[in-house]
Amino acid sequence: MTELPNIDNELFNKPSLDKFQSNSFQNHPPKILLLYGSLRDRSFSRLLAEEAQRILKAMGCETRFFNPHGLPQVDDAPETHPKVVELRALAEWAEGMVWSSPERHGAMTGLMKTQIDWIPLSVGALRPTQGKTLALLQVSGGSQSFNAVNQMRVLGRWMRMITIPNQSSVPKAFLEFDDNNRMKPSAKYDRVVDVMEELVKFTLLTRSCSSYLTDRYSERKESAEEFFQRVNQRLI
Repeated sequence: MTELPNIDNELFNKPSLDKFQSNSFQNHPPKILLLYGSLRDRSFSRLLAEEAQRILKAMGCETRFFNPHGLPQVDDAPETHPKVVELRALAEWAEGMVWSSPERHGAMTGLMKTQIDWIPLSVGALRPTQGKTLALLQVSGGSQSFNAVNQMRVLGRWMRMITIPNQSSVPKAFLEFDDNNRMKPSAKYDRVVDVMEELVKFTLLTRSCSSYLTDRYSERKESAEEFFQRVNQRLI
């Protein structure tokens, strides 16, 4: 009963440490994209993301922000809309992401979801988010909650991202930032440092072997079948 009759042996690979070690190590600065989920003038999700950006830069990362102002609703504009093109180009550029959302009505904001929805799972053979790392942050106006980060974690998995275990939820965010829009020293600030540190570590660990980590038997099989069909069509 040890046989696997449903397996195509030519496409079945046993995972091996050698495959990881054969990938060339990349030593350029990690490339991190930060998204935030509010358009308020004093958006605490943006301020938290900006604080995260400062930490990431101190850790040697190259960072970019996407300003969601003017981004249309999904399906309410063509994919050629300038803001959509900008967002997708940044998603392709990034090796990791930070998503920072307020909690509104017990959930992430619609703006946060809209940004994620505009990033496709695939563009031809390219998967813009697959195998890339993700860190999650949320701010709340009241007591601490994890609804937004939990929702975003589901989306990160759906986008085939490596969502790191640690996360940050900042309650009563209006008390955590000073008049210069800098986050005050606290255990909550230290947690943000922890999350960014973990994001950088996971990015350094996985980016060189991302293609191997995301190489799947089912997709190898599907590609082989598509190739077989194309070859057969040429012979007709």
